Amino acid sequence: MRFMLLAVLAVMLSLGPVADAAEAPELKPSPARRWANAASAMMLGAARTGERIVAIGEHGIVMLSDDGGTTFRQAQSVPVSTTLTAVAFADDRRGWAVGHWGAIIATEDGGETWRLQRSDATVDQPLFSVTFTSPAEGWAVGLWSLFLHTTDGGATWVPVTLPPPPGSGKADRNLTQVFSDGKGALYVTAELGSVLRSGDGGKTWSYGDTGYRGTLWTGMVASTGTIVVGGLNGRLFRSADNGTTWSRIPSEVAESITALIEINGVVVGSALSGAMVHGLPEAPRFATQIQPEKRDITGLVRAAPGRLLLTTVQGTVLIDAPKP
Repeated sequence: MRFMLLAVLAVMLSLGPVADAAEAPELKPSPARRWANAASAMMLGAARTGERIVAIGEHGIVMLSDDGGTTFRQAQSVPVSTTLTAVAFADDRRGWAVGHWGAIIATEDGGETWRLQRSDATVDQPLFSVTFTSPAEGWAVGLWSLFLHTTDGGATWVPVTLPPPPGSGKADRNLTQVFSDGKGALYVTAELGSVLRSGDGGKTWSYGDTGYRGTLWTGMVASTGTIVVGGLNGRLFRSADNGTTWSRIPSEVAESITALIEINGVVVGSALSGAMVHGLPEAPRFATQIQPEKRDITGLVRAAPGRLLLTTVQGTVLIDAPKP
């Protein structure tokens, strides 16, 4: 979930409703071009597919590494040049990336080449996150409760109708990350400290309340079953009962938490200004460390054994993974 995401979302929220579709300019996706400085472009997320790391970011740039993140090369073909915000893979070959103009692109060769599955040129309603629980079924979420579901590998994407949040007349909260526990439950982080939950594979949804009023940007389910979410002002929360109740995880980080993963049983979170947090899922508080260059970290993914790859506003960085 992402430095540019945070900035773009803040601007969009200040602008109010988008222009009517009849007033919107006609836009057609244009392919991403080759960039001489692609390795130092702003990258907003990454995913593993087998031994390969696929990173995505501005201008539709998709970067591939087959040596644990040491070196990267640009993908052969990408059908959009808009900012890509998230990427996910269902297996070693099939993956999806999402971004601005509601774009969804798909690959069947581990990220070498991509095809366009969806975009909406009438309104720039960006998608912020995508996940697949099988090669056929996936979800994507974004601005103003944009929520899409596919059961055919993305050949068709169908809008998901959410119930209104408690105290509201319509479902209009921004949805920032969708993630699964791998056992049939799905979760979505959102505005106003909300975490949406579905215990039936996405058929029905309800709103959980962490007690925080800021935006939550990211979340994950640890191997212990504990759910950890993070957001603005370095806030971290966990739930040990499938999202029914939440408690805060103290840390010394004050910058927005942008991504969370688990490596070797340790939950690791990235943040802006080079900050990172880590701890066991049930630890009373998370430890803090600051990367020397203090780059805004937008995402992280497991790299070579004992190593993490950070995506940042200035490309990618390899670091040693925190230990318990």
